[in-house]
Formats: sequence, structure tokens, C-alpha cells
Amino acid sequence: MSTLSVEKLIEIMRATQGESADTSTLTEEALDTRFTDLSVDSLAVLEVVTQIQDEFQVRVPDAAMEEMETPRQILDYVNGLLEEAA
Repeated sequence: MSTLSVEKLIEIMRATQGESADTSTLTEEALDTRFTDLSVDSLAVLEVVTQIQDEFQVRVPDAAMEEMETPRQILDYVNGLLEEAA
């Protein structure tokens, strides 16, 4: 069974932030930090989720995505979907 690892999530988040963004705060220790406190806007969250959907072949409903406020919430939600699909 495939899972979304913390490392993969951080990699995707950093890739979607662009070269000029400060991604030093995107670490495992920041998993429970709100996106707004990490300077990650809603468009960047959408890009992260879209990339995860493409790579892991899952579908995250818009309503669920709108409620995700931290990286851990993305991680837990996607891994829950992957577990259900297994």
C-alpha cells in the first residue's frame, strides 16, 4: 500500500512555493502549524493537493480541502483515502 510520507508532502509543498519563497519553515516540526502562519496561501494549498491527487490517484473534495488548515490535515486525509482504497 502506498502512503504519503511526511518527506514527500514537504517536498511537494516546497516545490509549489516557487524559488523566491522562504521554504525553511516547511519542516516536519511545522506539520501542525497553520498554513497562514507558514506563509502558504490557499492557491499554494490547492497546488499541493492537486499534485498529490495526480501522483497518488486520489480525489480530495473541494469541501475537504477548504477545511484543511495544516500540513498534517492534508497528510492524514490523503493517507486515510489511500488506506480506504487498499
